[in-house]
Amino acid sequence: MSHVLIIGAGGVGGVVTHKCAQVPEVFSKITLASRTEEKCKRIAAQIDRPIDTARVDADNVEETVALLKKLKPDLVINVALPYQDLPLMDACLEAGIDYLDTANYEPPETAKFEYKWQWAYQDRFKDKKLMALLGSGFDPGVTNVFTAWIAKHELDEIHELDIIDANAGSHGQPFATNFNPEINIREVTAKGRFWENGAWKETDPLSVRQSFDFPQGIGPMNIYLMYHEELESIVRFFPTIKRARFWMTFSDNYLKHLEVLQNVGMTRIDPVMFEGREIIPLQFLKALLPDPASLGPLTKGKTCIGCVARGIKDGKDKTVYVYNICDHEECYREVQSQAISYTTGVPAMIGGMMMLTRKWRGEGVFNMEQFDPDPFMDALNKHGLPWNVTTL
Repeated sequence: MSHVLIIGAGGVGGVVTHKCAQVPEVFSKITLASRTEEKCKRIAAQIDRPIDTARVDADNVEETVALLKKLKPDLVINVALPYQDLPLMDACLEAGIDYLDTANYEPPETAKFEYKWQWAYQDRFKDKKLMALLGSGFDPGVTNVFTAWIAKHELDEIHELDIIDANAGSHGQPFATNFNPEINIREVTAKGRFWENGAWKETDPLSVRQSFDFPQGIGPMNIYLMYHEELESIVRFFPTIKRARFWMTFSDNYLKHLEVLQNVGMTRIDPVMFEGREIIPLQFLKALLPDPASLGPLTKGKTCIGCVARGIKDGKDKTVYVYNICDHEECYREVQSQAISYTTGVPAMIGGMMMLTRKWRGEGVFNMEQFDPDPFMDALNKHGLPWNVTTL
């Protein structure tokens, strides 16, 4: 019986709230907080059990600490923006509360995936006997757990890992992003990066492409090499990996719009002067694009996210593929969200459940693959993200 404080009332925050509400034996009290409390109230009204709401500015450590000391939750689930990870970790440390997030800290002025800022909190959380769980979404998150499960059950050594993320759905809009537009476009326009033979190698953005034949009727789609934060922790904790890459699908329509927006400077993250004041072009573009939360009733089709791992089992070469397929329309019927938010929100709830039931426990800062994958994998099957495994 635990009290969870969810911070962030976007698409993912809505899913996390819905899914926590479905497990009252663990999440006996739920508070949803955001800079705009009205968003929290709209989500709470969708759910048939009491959900408390609050207003908080997640950038303001003092304000957040005051809320934490007032509510005394057992856990903070951070589904705000990645820029707010460090202020929220600072607040949790001061208030003595465990912490969980779904994406690593990203400095506003640089589009960069890196865990160094959060890993630097290790001693402070350990000294206060608190736990911080990083990246409990799907990718990162479930993909880390898939890798740990493969290492435990399928391969004696993983030598190559490809994380492949496909959205085979369509929302019918000329151009929209399936999660926060600012974070999405920063991610996609950054240089690609992969691990090979003990070193990181860079590629120009979306310059490496190949086709992958997705299961269960999705079929072949183009996948593009990108960098994603789970690669950094996975190669740290699985040192037998010689090559690790992350791939994502994009439609030709998405890529053409993105190219035009880049060419005219709308994806810039540095300030420019406009009518006597500074604006960030990408933040202005975000205000023009559809809110990802509005895409739920429009999106049809499926997502497929998984890990292809090659290595050795009992002295022989083996390749295994572990993946989940999620249906956009089924997600909307259940929690009024499309599958992109659903596949992030469900693992955030499960990560919180692992911590609160003490199936995963430690003092310090942890990545998902550092714990026993089995209880998390079991929970995926029970709470809406069933997985499949096949040998290739």
